[in-house]
Amino acid sequence: MMGVQATLARLFYDFSLDDHVPSDHMLRSIDRHLNFDDIRQVLRPHYSNTGRPSIDPELMIRMLIVGYCMGIRSERRLCEEVHLNLAYRWFCQLGLDSKVPDHSTFSKNRHGRFRESNVLRHLFETVVARCMAEGLVGADGFAVDASLIAADANKQRSVPSDEWNLEEIKDRACRAAHEYLATLDDAAFGAASPVTPKFISRSDPAAQWTGAHKGHAFFAYATNYLVDTDHGVIVDVEATRAIRQAEVGAARTMLERTQDRFGLKPDYLTADSAYGSAECLAWLVKQKKITPHIPVFDKSTRTDGTFACRLHFRSRKEPIHVPRWQRVGPVPAHLCDPTDRHNCRRHAPLPRQQEGL
Repeated sequence: MMGVQATLARLFYDFSLDDHVPSDHMLRSIDRHLNFDDIRQVLRPHYSNTGRPSIDPELMIRMLIVGYCMGIRSERRLCEEVHLNLAYRWFCQLGLDSKVPDHSTFSKNRHGRFRESNVLRHLFETVVARCMAEGLVGADGFAVDASLIAADANKQRSVPSDEWNLEEIKDRACRAAHEYLATLDDAAFGAASPVTPKFISRSDPAAQWTGAHKGHAFFAYATNYLVDTDHGVIVDVEATRAIRQAEVGAARTMLERTQDRFGLKPDYLTADSAYGSAECLAWLVKQKKITPHIPVFDKSTRTDGTFACRLHFRSRKEPIHVPRWQRVGPVPAHLCDPTDRHNCRRHAPLPRQQEGL
């Protein structure tokens, strides 16, 4: 006989989130190593001693960890997933009837307390220190590279660089524009290159107009990673403009910061040819004493005519053509007067403009 599920209304339920999260779930493994005591100490000066209690910063950090581990990039969707998923609720220490914070809470804290206290950098370095304590970072060799992150900027609302006037936007600029003005002298952004981009976004001026993917150009940032080659642990990260000069400068910043914070100095550095400029290689070898496993940044194979050369080798016995089609050939030694260089055809300087060379 076919059964029919009956919906029974109960007044009390005996329910435990812990019983519904598998023992081998990834979030259980992460939760065993979390300690937010230092995070609270870092954020404490940025909260008032009076007023209504705020949302627990540990809850927001835990939700961000869920989004990072599960590939949830949208904070709106992150709030929805935490609301629906029992494992996410358990990891964030939320009960079945606990309210999930609104997505605007993350934006408010990211541009406020989190930025002022630099708590996300502190959290990142705490994770790196824990990896070092567990023996996951060997520091024998590092690898550095950058990846593009598309900016939330519309090409249709951008302007050519020659129409961009900083003086006109200072008084009515948006938050992103004010941040752009504050980083004009920063080596990772404004001072990375004297070359101005082709287009500038009004809503996000720090985003770089780039065609690095060999397709349609777009506004983007570059996220630079310094990775330990033993176990693939990211030991440092830096955000810059999406241009080669800024990426090379970020590699220097990360190497020096890693050495200052953790005392890590690799024996060798692996990177692609974008980091193979003479200046960068000289800095690694002579100043940092790091062996570069980096291809040399060679421009001789460019096809845009920058290094085009029309000179061709000819032996001394072959004649050359000079202006007015005068043929000049080798002059025998017995016909040459070294003391009279003005009239000596053998020692006289060749014309500056030579045809056929």
